[in-house]
Amino acid sequence: MAEAKKYEGSCHCGAVKFEVTLDFSKVIDCNCSMCGRKGSVLTFPPRSQFKLLSGEQDLTEYRFNRNVIQHLFCKHCGIAAFSYGKMPDGTPIAAVNLRCVPEVDISKLSIQHVDGKRY
Repeated sequence: MAEAKKYEGSCHCGAVKFEVTLDFSKVIDCNCSMCGRKGSVLTFPPRSQFKLLSGEQDLTEYRFNRNVIQHLFCKHCGIAAFSYGKMPDGTPIAAVNLRCVPEVDISKLSIQHVDGKRY
């Protein structure tokens, strides 16, 4: 596992900002009906490693399918920088869209492709 490092991210307009500690042990590109349309590249740190710095009041929530993931997006620019959910063991997580973390070079990551259309 790579050494964890703290990063800052945001939506496009900057109303929603966060900091997160990431180790990139699991990075996915999913083709489900939501991720495929958003073009997200996701990693899943525990919520204890995620801190919303600003913009809680600027977030809008959308749930679908089993209604277990809080898909959040900025009500101003529409960007979905992260979602909240739980791992199968119940651990709270933040699903962070790495495209919203400017310091991360996605081309240098090992990305697992997930066939979410099948689920």
